[in-house]
Amino acid sequence: MQVRIISAPEVKAALPMSKAIEAMRQAFGQLSAGEASVPLRSQINTEGGVTLLMPSYLQRSRDLGVKIVSVYGDNPSLGLPMVTATVLVLDSHTGLPKAFIDGNSLTAIRTGAAGGLAAQLLAREDAKIVALFGAGVQGRWQLQAVLAVRNIQQVNLISRTQASAQKLAAEIATWENPPLVNLVSTPTEAISNADIVITATSSATPVFDGKDLKVGTHVTGVGSYTAQMQEVDAVTVKRATIVVDSRSACLAEAGDIIIPQAEIDAELGEIVNGVKPGRESQTQITFFKSVGVAVQDVVAASAVLAQAEAKSLGTLVNIAG
Repeated sequence: MQVRIISAPEVKAALPMSKAIEAMRQAFGQLSAGEASVPLRSQINTEGGVTLLMPSYLQRSRDLGVKIVSVYGDNPSLGLPMVTATVLVLDSHTGLPKAFIDGNSLTAIRTGAAGGLAAQLLAREDAKIVALFGAGVQGRWQLQAVLAVRNIQQVNLISRTQASAQKLAAEIATWENPPLVNLVSTPTEAISNADIVITATSSATPVFDGKDLKVGTHVTGVGSYTAQMQEVDAVTVKRATIVVDSRSACLAEAGDIIIPQAEIDAELGEIVNGVKPGRESQTQITFFKSVGVAVQDVVAASAVLAQAEAKSLGTLVNIAG
């Protein structure tokens, strides 16, 4: 029996953003249609850290797998990453393992792709200016995803440190058909003329004032991930039509939704399936909140595996005699 081992560079080669966005369309559509089994994640604690197990099975596409994430706080002192992730792809007909895939790169791409799908469905078609809060890994992927679905001409970039903003700006300049990057120093300057606002920070408090949003803006929030964190303020939430990746997940984990006791208007998959509308007017403010769900990992992993098999990417290992 052979298993394919797929590294981070191979994941990136196998899953360009356009394919990742289409994979998220399939994942969220099945989730909202009740065609996905997503058990509660399991948690195993050890003396050094915690490991999380997140399985999922999608009935329509027959994608089956589990993401395994470990968080070990002392790892950096050992020269190791604090957070590591691996996705195991299983054959839904036999249960046999098919692939082990680097989960860090896969998670980064699929999270960005979810934001790209949201922008495709919710942002104005003439959107040209993005305000980007955060210059880390997710900021990069969220921006790349938006560039894949809208003709963005300018990015107002703001980060906690000027060095990280300058580093990202230099990287963006090397991309194909890069937008102009405007390094800004205040949240108001970032969002006052923005058509799309992306928050990808680790802040536990709002990073901008919702009163400064112009009408017609689309906001994507991906940074905050606990019930106590609120990256996007209550003013924005009250002004916006609220779309989430998963109602149950966001009502349990998204402080942006929980703290202001916001009413969720739709899941992204409901818009994909035509059950709920996307953008309904040029003046509508929309807010997409994502905390991440296992269906994203499993569908993205299956897409990576298909491309890896087609392009002979990865390393085949015999694990049985």
